[in-house]
Amino acid sequence: MSALRQLGLVVHPTRNIEGVVQAILDWASAHGVAVGQVPIVGQARAMVDPVDAADCDFLVAVGGDGTALHALHAGADASRPVLAVACGSIGVLTSVQAGAVVDALDQVEAGRFTAQPVPGLEVIANDRPVGVAVNDVAVVRAGPGQILVAISVDDDLYARVAGDGAVVATSLGSSAYSMAAGGPILAPGAHGMVVTPLESHGGCTPPLLAGNDSMLRLDVGLSFGGMRCEIDGRPADMAGHTLTIGHRDAYATLIELADQESRLEGLRRRRIILDAPRTAIRDQEE
Repeated sequence: MSALRQLGLVVHPTRNIEGVVQAILDWASAHGVAVGQVPIVGQARAMVDPVDAADCDFLVAVGGDGTALHALHAGADASRPVLAVACGSIGVLTSVQAGAVVDALDQVEAGRFTAQPVPGLEVIANDRPVGVAVNDVAVVRAGPGQILVAISVDDDLYARVAGDGAVVATSLGSSAYSMAAGGPILAPGAHGMVVTPLESHGGCTPPLLAGNDSMLRLDVGLSFGGMRCEIDGRPADMAGHTLTIGHRDAYATLIELADQESRLEGLRRRRIILDAPRTAIRDQEE
């Protein structure tokens, strides 16, 4: 009989995941483990009976990186770790492939995993808490025209940028929106918050890496088109035009299996990171 008692599923709202969910249910039945579904606000898909995240030993995200983010937030509120399973996704957070889910569950049951702390970004707008980001928080223009963003670190002005806005990423989230906008990837073991301007019009504003103990401030000057705030890609209710962003060392927890590939290996395998064409030619010549 397994020492585990309850698993909590967080599922993709539309993707074909029935086979993976059935494999999880079969494994759980064979090991005497109950399975429920952790409700996510705004998602109507129900595959098993609901369960509270706090009543689970750990959560299993079945989908892509977006599903994993939902599970990490739900797990953070209940102090529960998350095993993220990729179903047709090339994401970074979903380290377990769908066909390996049974082996992954066996490893977790056997204790062959590490509970890896996941940092977060605490977001405050005009002295009011807005939320916590696992990947990133962005202020972006909502219509025609540029927005102006003054970026400050510990009350020191770094730069004032005019363009589409700016994105602040965690070390884990540095390979998502921030990377797409030209920001650096923070390798495992590197810490800090990356601030990357979005399509800045003129000036010299390279991405900035701030330390974990710093406080960032984004002061937004509106254009006639307006702006919006997004936390992990979801719209957030931002009151006023100033965001204050601080780092939280261990907001959530992600399960890393004993035989899991490194994050950089995953980026290369998924071809998110590609070698220069000249290296491929040289490899062919050797």
